[in-house]
Amino acid sequence: MKSLDYGVIGNCKSAAIVSNIGSMDWLCLPNFDSASIFAKLLDKKKGGSFEIKPVGKYNIKQEYIDRTNILVTSFSSGRNKFEVIDFLPRYNNQSGSCHCPPDVIRYFRVISGRPRIKIICKPRPGYAQYETILEKHSDCLKYTTSAGNYESFYMYSNIEHDNLTKAKEFALTKDSYVVISYNQKISLPDIDSITLEYEKTKVYWMSWVSDTSLPAGMPQKYRDAVLRSSLVLKTLAYQKSGAILAAITTSLPETIGEVRNWDYRFCWIRDASMTISVMSRLGHFNVVKRFLEFVLDIVPYKNEKIQIMYGIHGEKKLVEKELPWLEGYEASKPVRIGNAAYKQKQNDIYGVLMDVIYQSLTLFRNNLDNQEELWTVVRTLVRHVNKNWKKADRGIWEFRSEKKFFVFSKILCWVAMDRAIKIADLFGKSGYADKWSILRDDIKSEILKKGCSKKHGFLTQSYSDENLDAANLLAGHYGFIAADDPIFVNTVMKSYENLCVDGLMYRYRNADDFGVPSSSFTVCTFWMIKSLYSIGKKTLAKKLFDQLLGRMNHLGLLSEDMDFKTKRLLGNFPQGYSHLALIDTALMLYADENDEVVCDAMMPDIDAL
Repeated sequence: MKSLDYGVIGNCKSAAIVSNIGSMDWLCLPNFDSASIFAKLLDKKKGGSFEIKPVGKYNIKQEYIDRTNILVTSFSSGRNKFEVIDFLPRYNNQSGSCHCPPDVIRYFRVISGRPRIKIICKPRPGYAQYETILEKHSDCLKYTTSAGNYESFYMYSNIEHDNLTKAKEFALTKDSYVVISYNQKISLPDIDSITLEYEKTKVYWMSWVSDTSLPAGMPQKYRDAVLRSSLVLKTLAYQKSGAILAAITTSLPETIGEVRNWDYRFCWIRDASMTISVMSRLGHFNVVKRFLEFVLDIVPYKNEKIQIMYGIHGEKKLVEKELPWLEGYEASKPVRIGNAAYKQKQNDIYGVLMDVIYQSLTLFRNNLDNQEELWTVVRTLVRHVNKNWKKADRGIWEFRSEKKFFVFSKILCWVAMDRAIKIADLFGKSGYADKWSILRDDIKSEILKKGCSKKHGFLTQSYSDENLDAANLLAGHYGFIAADDPIFVNTVMKSYENLCVDGLMYRYRNADDFGVPSSSFTVCTFWMIKSLYSIGKKTLAKKLFDQLLGRMNHLGLLSEDMDFKTKRLLGNFPQGYSHLALIDTALMLYADENDEVVCDAMMPDIDAL
């Protein structure tokens, strides 16, 4: 496999990554951030996987059941045909609670003939650090770690156990199943219960998609991409807390053979603003409300440090460590779990949080019973901005060894003050608004004086340099500068000329802690498309957008990065930020074309969510 030709299945509690030939190469249970059971993605020999090997030459095709997160891998060879349906159960019980157990179901359905297959199942719980112990019971197989932290899971099947544990060849003569469960089952599964789980899960996803608000006339290729992206984002929304993960995986490299390998199974607050904006426009207010609750629950009221990221349960300490026994994706070491960026100072977080609070008030103000607490948080954030906006920080790209006066961080400090003023006006606090307007204007004045190239008139990466940074394309998105302002137009066009290569964007082209970046950061390409469109380069923007859609994988999924030359997907997968930006861009392009608001959905009934 030369690219990320994988599908993702999930139920908002955990997820699995399945290759285009049906091999389950990544799975963590019971939660997204738990230790892996299968990690072939990170070590082909030791990581562990669940492979399906048809005997003979078979044609293999893979697709999602339309409007669901259920993945079907079809195998055909003459009359011999079967399919493997992979999913994690998710549906609403009669009580109204959500059924989403830490289970993965592989449902083997015979279409015709007597296909012969081998199942090569080699679990390696605990990130494959130690050997795995297999316990055979009459009703299940139990796998445990042999040392280190105790990890275990169970496997239930109507396939003979020896066929699962010894990779024996056998004829698939009836519909069969394998259930991989973190918990020991009280009621044993059978083919009828598996079929019922499948049907209920299918109905759940189809129903969820049917609630998505899209313009009736949106071109089908855009519609398909937006709906698939929305399903990815829903999958990444953690059931227990409402947190939204950046990605399912850890340590998939930004560039093959290099060391930019990070754990993305956490929640970056920076993603919150776009998530809320995009999902509310799609009409998925429940996702928005639960994410808002998560964000506002972890935001400190007064003097506690504000972090840029948190664990999916709200954890504040995300200690980063390496797993040296794993060879890494295509030998790209190190493999990391945890992420040391949680300790970084990034001043853009104030603008992100203030924008989130402002959006929450505009969406849900009449249904919020914590407005006084929010007002306390707003005034606290203003104090943080006043204290820190002149200081250097690590920036949006999380430079590890150097602090700079990053322009994007300064712009987001302006955003913080701009939204604080709007919030003060909402609450009738005109005295605060008047006072804060002075600081907002001071921040903008300094950015335009120190953060703008005197020679070329574009926004620079940091004060006193001439480097370009794709993050500054968001200056228009956040309202810092008008689309027709010469500074913004110059920023867009200079970034296109210097950072865009064959329709793909660099984040920046100056050296960082690990040298000069060599892959494209996918979200930046979407930012460029939106920016070009906003300054009137609509034909070029549409061309780049269609081109980028054509570079998704066979299932319409995107990772964090792309290789400039080969266009292969790189980085953690599937990447929530990439899919957020895809939706945001599609809605902007279509809304403008049709001179209408993309989503005129009624404000949500919070009591019904």
